[in-house]
Amino acid sequence: MNDIEAIAFARAALVAWAVPDTTPRLIKNRENAVFEVVAPDGGRAALRLHRPGYQTDAAIRSELVWAQELAKAGMELPRPIPCKSGDLISPVTEAGRMASIMSWVDGVPLGDSGIDVAWGAATQLDLFRSLGAELAKLHKLSDALTLPDDFMRARLDIDGLLGDAPNWGCFWDNPALTATQKELLLETRQHLRGVLEGHLAKGADFGLIHADAISENVLTADGDVTLIDFDDGVFGFRIYELGVAMSQVWARPNAQNLATALVNGYGLDAENAKLIPAFTTIRTLASCGWAISRYAADDPVLLDYADRATRAATRFMSGEPLFKG
Repeated sequence: MNDIEAIAFARAALVAWAVPDTTPRLIKNRENAVFEVVAPDGGRAALRLHRPGYQTDAAIRSELVWAQELAKAGMELPRPIPCKSGDLISPVTEAGRMASIMSWVDGVPLGDSGIDVAWGAATQLDLFRSLGAELAKLHKLSDALTLPDDFMRARLDIDGLLGDAPNWGCFWDNPALTATQKELLLETRQHLRGVLEGHLAKGADFGLIHADAISENVLTADGDVTLIDFDDGVFGFRIYELGVAMSQVWARPNAQNLATALVNGYGLDAENAKLIPAFTTIRTLASCGWAISRYAADDPVLLDYADRATRAATRFMSGEPLFKG
């Protein structure tokens, strides 16, 4: 779907919300196509054309119900806006996609808020502490919700992360990997299975998680953070959430300080905090698999994902601290 087609499909989708015939502003056209649009009340909103084949209609509705209930419980996040029929989603037949509209959230993505420039800035640590607190709030509120019987989100359990057919793809089959690197990732996979089995045996905290709190999905404004894009939300290990947050910054000189701020904000005990490097490594492996179906075999982006996973696995398996600082 090219950008021109995406905008045409977005305009068609807006009919279901009785939005005036305006031209949506395309924000990104990747997995989901996302637009800034006029909300039915005249304000700003975000329209998503959901990627076909990724989530079922029931799973998309469940994501939106989850967000709706979290908002009622006092969490700041994009709220779903029902269409004219009262449903939270509406089909765009021409595109073969489902559409949804969320309330607009102002802010700057975490990766654009100085975090890539000022490695030693206090504000960076403050933001990671705030992110930890926001993730803890998400988990606590989610556990207290009464969700409908037909609520449906995937499970990102041990097999979903490290099984024979992981949810995000067989990372060891990334074509950019050398034979030696593939062997390393398979060895790391086996070791990490043991780590997760031990964590599960000790009563791992497992429940609804955002599962994609990377920099572009965390908006910052005046020192506060807001999670957006719950499209990958699943039932999963709670500490995986913190590993995801660290997966883009684990190699930075102050990574340990960032991890400490994240842990302090979350309120995680010292024993469980020791598992964050393992879950960070798991996320780099998952991303290495995620890229396979999205890029041509000779695309250099595949090499980037393979290289990051290999570097993380090498450091983790060597016993060297994954985080510096």
